[in-house]
Amino acid sequence: MTRKLLALLALACLPMTTVAAVQPPAAAQRAEVDALMSRYSGDVPGASLLVVKDGKPIIERGYGYANLEKHIKASPESDYRLASVTKQFTAASVLLLKQDGKLKLSDPIRKWLPELPASDAAITISNLLTHSSGLIDYEDLIPPGTTKQIDDNDVLRMIAAQHWLYFKPGSAHRYSNGGYVLLGLIVQRASGMDLADFMKQRIFHPLGMTNTLMYEHHRGPQVPNRAYGYSKIDGKWVRTDQDITSATRGDGGIYSNVADMAKWDAALYTNQLLDAASRKLMFTPKPPTADPDVLYGYGWRLSGDTEWHSGESQGFRNVIIRWPQQHVSVVILSNRNHFKPYPLALTIGELFLAH
Repeated sequence: MTRKLLALLALACLPMTTVAAVQPPAAAQRAEVDALMSRYSGDVPGASLLVVKDGKPIIERGYGYANLEKHIKASPESDYRLASVTKQFTAASVLLLKQDGKLKLSDPIRKWLPELPASDAAITISNLLTHSSGLIDYEDLIPPGTTKQIDDNDVLRMIAAQHWLYFKPGSAHRYSNGGYVLLGLIVQRASGMDLADFMKQRIFHPLGMTNTLMYEHHRGPQVPNRAYGYSKIDGKWVRTDQDITSATRGDGGIYSNVADMAKWDAALYTNQLLDAASRKLMFTPKPPTADPDVLYGYGWRLSGDTEWHSGESQGFRNVIIRWPQQHVSVVILSNRNHFKPYPLALTIGELFLAH
């Protein structure tokens, strides 16, 4: 499905608005965006929106509530669980260690995780980055009736107990949260640092992302300006903020806000963190992929002229979309299970693209 078709589908279920063929005045654009975001407005779980053009955040807004119980409104500073938007930061951590000379993308993962069985001998770090490892989904290995949250080491143990793969590594694409959990563990072992500390010291602190962290409830720190997740059950909004897989890290454990995501987006145009070679690796499609129209790099989906990734977990729906050739980016972070923000972000992005 093309980007323009997705945009039209998104508009079909939104309040009637007119998308101008040329860039409208700033005030008109803002009114257009507010109308598009109206589904998140009012006394409901909300969202925060970022639009960046030519390196400058031109819209940073909150809609609805980050915390219904305490009546705390959503804002650009509200911190949401990024879910799978985390994967681009895990991929960047691996590339930083590659730049440091501490690992190679061609390394067999058993070099760093010798607990894994011989059946995993051919899997490389690159296979994990591109979801081409063939690893068994850890979500399917969780024992029935489990109520305690599982952590990264639990995932490693469950995967290590399997002696078969879905396919030969590198021969197919199957999205794997477990692969990114293992990448987080590899970052720890190659760097000699805890994953949360590594990301703080090598990514968040250098970029001034002061309200972004890998959340670990057992050791802190607590999430600042935390947005809590909700689901609509029997017509009422119910807090559904965590489930048994919400404690894993490399696949989805980061909390951030749109103000900090603007700093992350800016860094992806420069050598501030990743050098040009690493950024090229990150945004170059690596076959095979499940969908020929949506390729995958390292932690990013690549479709047409966009670089993007969504993130979904219990109570959260997020997306970041970049149009790097036009220096436009849109980020939507939301604390509700309802609505996939990807089509909406495409529609908003269209308002700021040169035609």
